[in-house]
Amino acid sequence: MAGSSKTITDFFQANPGPAKRQKLSSPSDHQPPPSVAITAEQKSRMELNKCMAKSKRNLKICSQKVSESKVEGSGYVKLDELLVEETWLEALPGELQKPYATTLCKFVEREISSGSVPIYPPQHLIFNALNSTPFDRVKAVIIGQDPYHGPGQAMGLSFSVPEGVKVPSSLVNIFKELKQDLGCSIPSHGNLEKWAHQGILLLNAVLTVRKHQANSHAKKGWEQFTDAIIRTISQKKEGVIFLLWGNSAQEKSRLIDQTKHHILKAAHPSGLSANRGFFGCRWDRMFY
Repeated sequence: MAGSSKTITDFFQANPGPAKRQKLSSPSDHQPPPSVAITAEQKSRMELNKCMAKSKRNLKICSQKVSESKVEGSGYVKLDELLVEETWLEALPGELQKPYATTLCKFVEREISSGSVPIYPPQHLIFNALNSTPFDRVKAVIIGQDPYHGPGQAMGLSFSVPEGVKVPSSLVNIFKELKQDLGCSIPSHGNLEKWAHQGILLLNAVLTVRKHQANSHAKKGWEQFTDAIIRTISQKKEGVIFLLWGNSAQEKSRLIDQTKHHILKAAHPSGLSANRGFFGCRWDRMFY
């Protein structure tokens, strides 16, 4: 297939070619350079590099806070201290200080502090979706339910797992549909960080979960917080693509202004439902 080397992010941003070797100049050529316009590809590359650097910085900040809390003996960092991406703090002013969020924070703190059952993802990755995809970079939103509840799976990005972890069936089916519909190559791993850096917000409706207990942190306040995220994107941005897979995600359509944004609905990509409306859902409608 001619397009088999493509990935989904190629449809959001052109892939700039290799940097060209510059011609050496002589001393006599050392004059003020003329004003040169930056191409769209160069600008995209600069923005991507900047986003990747910010994401790495945000991850380092959160990791340091968790490490310091362990040294101090508490082993817990308050939730509102783990959302460090400035553009989201500006877009959601005071959201984590609202009464529902205060109750949520206390619940998550008790769950982590008790230590009786591991909580996923690790603390420093709870807000990984927001810390990896700045508000001003959001071009598409893929909504999941709650984090994977197996050891080592959850990384704070919906459907994503770290490299080296077996790719879950849902993500396998997502890759298959991308290849079938858009000719995208199928990665050898399930880490979707590159998608996040390119502007795809990988947002679960619930951001924490107990080990081996799906939906164990549902209806504790996370849904209200992530609803606020979706509503804010709808109100403050235009032309965002929302991918709503399964009934749970499709309920979020009530938060989205469909006169300003694009919604693609399909069955959930899980092994149980992919053949009932996910395969053949036509990703190309997002881009053309």
